[in-house]
Parts: sequence; structure tokens; C-alpha cells
Amino acid sequence: MRSPKLAALELKRFGRGKLPRAALVAILLLPLLYGALYLYSFWDPYSRLDKLPVALVNEDRGATSDGKKINAGDDITKGLLESNTFAWHQVSDAEARRGVEDGTYYLSLTMPADFSSRIASSSGDSPETGALRVRTNDANNYIVGQISRTVFSEVRTAASTKSSRTFLDKIFISFSDIHDATAKAAKGADDLKDGVDKAKKGSKNLADGLKDAKTGSGDLAAGLKKLDKGAKDLESGSLKVAKGTQSLADKVNGTADKVRPYLANNGTSIRDTARLVSDSVVAVRHDLDDLTKRAPVIRTAAHKADDGLAALHREECETKPEPDAKVCGVLKEASVTADDVATIADDVHELTKDSTGDLKVLDARLVKIKKQADELAVRAPHLDEDVEDAIKKINDLNAGAKKVAEGADRLHTGITGAKTGSANLDTGVGKLKKGAGELDGGLFKLADGSGELAVGLHDGVKQIPDYDAQDRDRRTQVMADPVQLASQSLHKAPNYGTGFAPYFIPLSLWVGAMVAYMIIQPLNRRALAAGGSAWRIALAGWLPVAALGILQVAALMSVLHWGLGLQMARAAGTVGFLALVTCCFAAIIQWLNARFGAAGRILVLAVLMLQLTSAGGTYPVQTSPGFFNAIHPFLPMTYVVEALRRLITGGGIEPVWQACAVLIAFTLGALALTAVSARKRQVWTLDRLHPELTL
Repeated sequence: MRSPKLAALELKRFGRGKLPRAALVAILLLPLLYGALYLYSFWDPYSRLDKLPVALVNEDRGATSDGKKINAGDDITKGLLESNTFAWHQVSDAEARRGVEDGTYYLSLTMPADFSSRIASSSGDSPETGALRVRTNDANNYIVGQISRTVFSEVRTAASTKSSRTFLDKIFISFSDIHDATAKAAKGADDLKDGVDKAKKGSKNLADGLKDAKTGSGDLAAGLKKLDKGAKDLESGSLKVAKGTQSLADKVNGTADKVRPYLANNGTSIRDTARLVSDSVVAVRHDLDDLTKRAPVIRTAAHKADDGLAALHREECETKPEPDAKVCGVLKEASVTADDVATIADDVHELTKDSTGDLKVLDARLVKIKKQADELAVRAPHLDEDVEDAIKKINDLNAGAKKVAEGADRLHTGITGAKTGSANLDTGVGKLKKGAGELDGGLFKLADGSGELAVGLHDGVKQIPDYDAQDRDRRTQVMADPVQLASQSLHKAPNYGTGFAPYFIPLSLWVGAMVAYMIIQPLNRRALAAGGSAWRIALAGWLPVAALGILQVAALMSVLHWGLGLQMARAAGTVGFLALVTCCFAAIIQWLNARFGAAGRILVLAVLMLQLTSAGGTYPVQTSPGFFNAIHPFLPMTYVVEALRRLITGGGIEPVWQACAVLIAFTLGALALTAVSARKRQVWTLDRLHPELTL
């Protein structure tokens, strides 16, 4: 009899009576318990987190920062209540503690009293870390604790980002303040440079003016020195003349009665004396003429020096905000001396230019004396004849000579004072000239330094950022949360159940085949007794379960798709692949039962557990111990899980073809081993007649 007929006969057994039919239906629906009911229980648990009771404790008292009220605890509480992440219950800290302990709440989130103040401190001088307190109890539910850590990590990140933005915004505002202050400093440096440039120009003019003043004061001192010498000579000469005329007058007046004999006897001596007076008058007039010529020049130089020093004193000591006291003292002394010299020069000039002045009168008198002396010299031999007239003239000459001597003495005294003043003036102007040179050099360095300062400040202004409100907001957002997770799922599973379907579907099909072989014989006993072909016997025991497995696939995928909403990227491919999977599982389970008998059922469970723990259906297999990594490549469910992920959620199908090849190899191998077992089973032994264990 052929294998399909043998398989049909095996299935017909379940048509006899209600119980066999019920058993067949149970076998068909059994995978739904694992593949549908189990997946349904946690199909999308994250969408129902709002059903979990969670305690929310807000003890935050708020804080004030830069005049603004901060209530971070209230803000977070409001955001959490609006988010509906959990079923929030606002309670006290004591109630939250008791609730987490006794299971009323799965966990609690507490914002301490100083939460806002700690967040506000991030923009102050002593920043502190704000802490959100989460209380969990793994005795209530371990998974909820894991979920809460993820959720509250996002809450913490959001609060930290907000705090960081406040702190960074203050930094950027400080940058703007520094920029504005530096810009003002740069403008001040520009003003300083302009002022220093003007001061440098003034110091240059001062140095040049003092250089000219030094030259003038030197010329004035030299001229007054020469003038003093002339005045001294004039004084000496006039004194000699006065003494001579006085001596002559004394002699003439004292010996008037004897004059005529005396004049007669001393005519030559009188003539010589008169000529001496005439020559002295010529010398004195020459000195007066030299004084008259020099007086205007000296007066001009004196006034120029006086005006220059007065202007310099006003500029350096009266108009400047911070004058140099030492320089101003020297300038004041020099200005006073120059004024005295100018006054003396004015007096001398007045003497020389006034036609009725003393010098003019003195010169006229000298002319007159010279004339009289010349006449006397001419008339000396004949004086005895003109004694009366001579006595009168001698007395007049004596009186005039005295006046000349007195005037020459006053002139010499004044010029000597002017000479001393001009020397002091020249010394003071020399000191001022040196100080002005040092001032000009210092201002030159100051000008360079102020220029460098201005350039440096302007460069600093360019380098210091100045952010407006919009730019600050954008930058604080980036710096407070500089790294964004650009998450992109190439083939995203829409929910938790879809992600685990590739793991539970093959589990349910394995269980379905395992249960099927509990009521269907892996090897047809009639065929064994008839001595049929081993291959036919193997196929006859495999085909009924394979056919049931395909029906199980149809029922399971129908419920998952239309009942739970499982969406498959490749629906037809998924169903076809699962048909191959259930045929492969049926062949493997058949061989284990055929080869090991009652013990084979235990081995089926053992193989199932090995596959579940090494297939990487939940956590990646790399996270499992080394033993499971070692057996991972040698079990069929490994390839089934990987292929179903690509068929359900999408992606390359290379793993699908690889899985098909592996499953076909396992199927053929298992059928071959079953055939070998069938051949052995055709020989009856005592162990088969009286088995030690029956399941």
C-alpha cells in the first residue's frame, strides 16, 4: 500500500466517534494557545502603560532666579499628567512609600523640596545637581521597573536640558555684555588715541617753541651781557668825567682870584684836560649809540620769550586736566623772570626811543659837553682873557657831568639786573626744552601704546560674539542637548507582538507537531507488521502530521492577521515558509519518537528548550552564555526565527533562502533516519514486546 493511502487511513481513525474528532480539532487549534493567545496577551503592552498605577510626589517649593519665579516641579508634574504615560496618582511621600511597598503603586516619582532651587543654581555661582527620586519594587514587577527607568530617563533628560538652557542663555547674555563693554572700551581707546595724538602734536609744538625760546633767551642773555659791559664802561667813563669836571670846578672856584694867573700859566694843561673830556664824551656817545641800536632787538626778544613762556604756562598748567607740577613750577619762574626782563627791556627801549628821555637828554648834554670841551681846548690858551666866561662854563660842565654819571649809574644797575634775569630765563627755558623733549618722547610712546590698545580692543570686539534673543535661543537649544538620536528603523515592527511573532509562531508549530505525535503513531504498525518499505512507512507516519501542521499554519496565521492585526511584509511567503517549517518539525519529532520511543517525547521537549534558548528570539544570542552560542548554528529554529523576521517586518530575503535550504536538509535527514528506525522496528524484540516505560 502506498504512503498517502497509509496516511489517509491513519487520519480516518479520527473520524470514528466524537472524542477522536474533538482530539483532531484540539490538535489543529493547539498552536493558537502559543502563537495567538500568548502573543495577544502582550501584543502591545506599551500602549497600555496608562493603566499602571504610579505615585507622583511633588514637594518642590519653587525658587527665584534673576527675578523670575521657577517652579520646575509643577512644570514636570503638569507635563507628566498631560502625557498619560502612567496612571498618575498625586500623593504624599509617605503614601507613595507605603504604596510601592504593598503593591498599590508599581513605582513612585518624587520631586524634592529643593528641586527648583537646585535647577536655578545652574545659572548662579554655586551650581548644584537637581535630583528626581524614583522608587521601584521588583517584588511587584521587574519589567515595570525596567520600563520606568527608560521613561524617567527621558524625563530627567528633558529637565536637564531645560536647566542647561537657562544656564547657557545666561552665558550668552554675558558674552553680549562683554562685547558691548569691550566695544565701549574700544571707543574710549579711540578717544584716548585722538587725545594723545593731539597732546603729542601740542608737545611737538611746545618742544619746537621752547627750542626757539631757548635760542631767543640765549640771544637775549648774550645781548644783555654785552649791553651790561657797555653800561659799565659808560658808568666808569661818566664817573671819570664827573670827577674831572668836579676837580676842575673845585680848582676854578677855589682859586677864582688866582684863576687868571693860573689860566695864564696852565693854558696847555687846561687844553689837554678839555680834550680828554671831549674824547671821553665821544666814547660815551658811542656806547649810548650801541645801546640805542640794541635796545629794540633786545626788547623784541624779551617780549617774545615772555609771551611764549606765558602761553606755554597756560597750555601746560592751566588747561590740562593733570599738569606736571615740576614743569609748571619751572615755567612759572621762567615766565616771571622773562616778564621782569621784558619790563627792563621796555625801560631801556623807552630811554632810547624817547626824544625827551634821559638818554636823549644825556646824549644832548654829552654833545654839548664835547662842544664845550672842544671850545675850551681851543680857548684854553686864552682863558685868562675869558676867565669869567670859563668859570661859568666849567661850573655848567661840572653840573652836566654829574647828571650824566648819575644816569649812567642807574642804567648800569638796571641792565645788570636784566642780565641776571636773562641768565635765569635761559637756564629755565633750557630745562623746559629738555622736559618738553622728554614729554614729546613719552607722548610718542603713549601714542603708539594707545594705538595698539585701540587696535587690540577692536580686534577683541570682533572676536567676542554678540547674540540676539533668537540666536541665543537656537544656540542654547543645541548646546543644552548637543547630541540628537537620529533613529531610523529600516523595517520597524509596529508593536511588541509583531516583534516577538517570529519567536512564538515556530514555538506553537513545534508544540502542535509534538502533541499530534502523542495521538498519531510515528510509524504505522500495520505497515510495520506487513513488512512494507521503510521509506513508505516513514512517509506514511509523517504525512498526516505534516498535513495537520499545514492546517495549523492556516488557522494560526488567520487569527494573527485578522484577529490581532499582524501585518506581514510578505504574507504569501510567510505562509508558504511556515508550511515548510511545520513539515520539518514534524519530520524531526517523528524521528525522535520513532527512534527513542517513550523517551523520544522527553527528547522532543528537550530539543524544544534548546532551540528556544539558543535561537535568539528574545535577546541576541551573543548575550547568552557560550554553550548556547555554540549550539545556535546547528538547530533549525535559529534559521526559522531569522527568516520570519525578514518575511514579517521586511528586509533582504537571503536568510529566507538559507533557512529553506536548512529546513529541507533537516526534513530529508529526519525522514531518512525515521526510515532507518522503521527498518529496525520491523524486527521484534523483547524490549518492544515488554517496554520498560510507556507514555
